[in-house]
Amino acid sequence: MKFRRIGVPIAMAAIAAMAVTGCTTTGTTPSTPTGGTITVAEVNELTSFNPNTPQGNLDMNSKLTGYTRSGFFYLDNKLNIVPDKSFGTVEKTSDNPLTVKYTLAKTATWSDGTPVTADDMMLAWAVQSGYFNDSKTDKDGNVTSGTTYFDYAGDTTGLGLTDKPVIGDNNMSMTLTYSEPYADWQLVNPIDAPAHVVADHAGVALKDVLSAMQSMPRGNAASPAAPNKDLKAFATFWNTGFDATSLPTDKSLYLSSAGMVLDSWTPKQSITLVRNPDYKGDQKPKVDKIVIRFIGDAQAQVTALQNGEVDVINPQSSADTIKSLEALKNVTTLTGNQFSYDHLDISFNTPVFKDPDVRKAFLMTIPRQQILDAIVTPQNPDATLDDSQLFFPGTDAYAASVKVNGASKYDKVDIEGAKALLKGATPEVKILYNTKNPNRVNSFQAIQASAEKAGFKVIDGGAENWGSLLGSGTYDASIFGWISSGVGVAGVPQIFSTDGGGNFSGYSNPEVDKLAKQLQVTLDKKAQDDIQIKIDTMLFADGYGVPLFVAPGVMAFSNNVTGVVYYPGQAGVGWNYWEWAKK
Repeated sequence: MKFRRIGVPIAMAAIAAMAVTGCTTTGTTPSTPTGGTITVAEVNELTSFNPNTPQGNLDMNSKLTGYTRSGFFYLDNKLNIVPDKSFGTVEKTSDNPLTVKYTLAKTATWSDGTPVTADDMMLAWAVQSGYFNDSKTDKDGNVTSGTTYFDYAGDTTGLGLTDKPVIGDNNMSMTLTYSEPYADWQLVNPIDAPAHVVADHAGVALKDVLSAMQSMPRGNAASPAAPNKDLKAFATFWNTGFDATSLPTDKSLYLSSAGMVLDSWTPKQSITLVRNPDYKGDQKPKVDKIVIRFIGDAQAQVTALQNGEVDVINPQSSADTIKSLEALKNVTTLTGNQFSYDHLDISFNTPVFKDPDVRKAFLMTIPRQQILDAIVTPQNPDATLDDSQLFFPGTDAYAASVKVNGASKYDKVDIEGAKALLKGATPEVKILYNTKNPNRVNSFQAIQASAEKAGFKVIDGGAENWGSLLGSGTYDASIFGWISSGVGVAGVPQIFSTDGGGNFSGYSNPEVDKLAKQLQVTLDKKAQDDIQIKIDTMLFADGYGVPLFVAPGVMAFSNNVTGVVYYPGQAGVGWNYWEWAKK
């Protein structure tokens, strides 16, 4: 499971598998192509064709791959795993040891006509397993010895349990054998970028890279080896070569294996996707084009929908937004829960919060109820404080965790208690947040006003490019969020482990690291919950930060469009784009 940072609209994260109830009403979708163009409003701009690196791990980048990359399965709106046999099949061939075979279909091709092969799966396995990495890092995340090949934003614990893959069936299958049971094995989708493109741009022969992968031993940080120059060049391009600010002249950088392919990009305005003529799978789109416009402001999205400039919107939810949508004619509004939350995180990378008393004092000033009442309560009068870093309100595990995790000490602002911990000190705290997100602006202003009453000097560190600054060590606290697929437990080590790809705070607790690894090989749901409750408790004890609120979701579409279905996870409104049609 991957967690994506969200920019302008909402910020989200879900760490445990949850059952979400959302609106699933949809119109009748024609069985034959209808042609035409559907225009969608999204909040954030595209920044990379690779959403799996720390800098590319943003929601819009991930959403683009949803339109342009096929996989062995997808998650539907009820979070069921739906196989896509026109891309390939997944077969568990053994329980002991856990062995899984992935076989590609002959219909799986890239938009340059190149078949998808086991070469591409080997790249995905190398990325997601971290098999070859043998680096050590300092407290600031800088490599001090060895080599980090692929800089993966997700967690490598799961596929890190596998031996080297066995390639077969004329280079069309890959078999993975795990040394231990892996809780999220069904969520492994070993497809990434086209390996031949990465090799071409890295200036290496793909056969040499694959040969290196087959011959190199597992990386050992205790005894690092000299870097393999071919694999290093290959990985370096994967890490950075797909980042972009405009449409590259080289089409190979944005190949598609799905129903749509990127056609044009007007920076800061829109991208246009067209039907992929080389796509031979089952998820063929009914429309000719999908235009995605970047509109950060929620009211501007509503106005664009009203004026017929867009057909589908997924704005930041607010009472005003929903009220405006409900006033529109010929528009369907869908609301529901989301696997998401906004949060304030303490940075362990700067000196200000080295003292645990200063961390706790600052967290005691966060006006969580005030922020909830201002942003969420107008939409949901029954909304309550989010008192867990790992579970969502309303779940059984959430209630059990809240009883013991210590979050309640931060339910109410305690200025006098904060002053007592500070003992007359006046620490300076710079807070990073997205200045284009009204909710984040409001949260910052409320936190600044409250914290300064206790003696903190709060510096406005807001920036439009906030995402690129995460983990930079240039701020003392941050306000942002996560959105997840809503299933699995891999998000725990991704965010909270010392070497997690999403650990931007520099947080490190050896016991949390140990438990997070244990979680990945724990199959029993009750045991998973127990482990996560322990981690949740440690996070609050360490002063990691506090959740601010779980955000409700809203989607809306013109009644000249059919097939749009509410979705609670990171795939967003385009999760079933192939079912969309224009009346």
